[in-house]
Amino acid sequence: MKQKVWQGVTLDRLPGVAAEVLSLLNGAPTVWQFDGPMGAGKTTFIKQLCRDLGVQDVVQSPTFSLVNEYQTQEGDTIYHFDFYRINSPEEAHQIGVTEYLDSGYICLIEWPERIQSLLPEENVQILLHPHPDNSRTIEVKIHGTTD
Repeated sequence: MKQKVWQGVTLDRLPGVAAEVLSLLNGAPTVWQFDGPMGAGKTTFIKQLCRDLGVQDVVQSPTFSLVNEYQTQEGDTIYHFDFYRINSPEEAHQIGVTEYLDSGYICLIEWPERIQSLLPEENVQILLHPHPDNSRTIEVKIHGTTD
């Protein structure tokens, strides 16, 4: 497992950290799970990553639709999931989440713990830990790959 941690990440540092994360994830698995409490900045970080990946669509959390689809300038597809309102992995399975996860396209997943049993063994875990000073610790773990 590869791992890297960024401490004291503030909004003004977010673009630089996002660029470093994307560099680290070059060639990594395409399923990226974003873990952190409500208000940790998951959607904000995803917006920055999507900007850096060339998405020109409006990026917002798909809280009610469960999944948003974005296109990059190069024509690649990115799927963005928010499973906060899902009650079981079976619900996610019924909307076809496994087909999305197996698509080979980047899948950005908020509240992944609600569908943990459906996630592939090879995935990226991005943990956001908020601090009282409004900074964050961002930890990236790449699971299931060999170095």
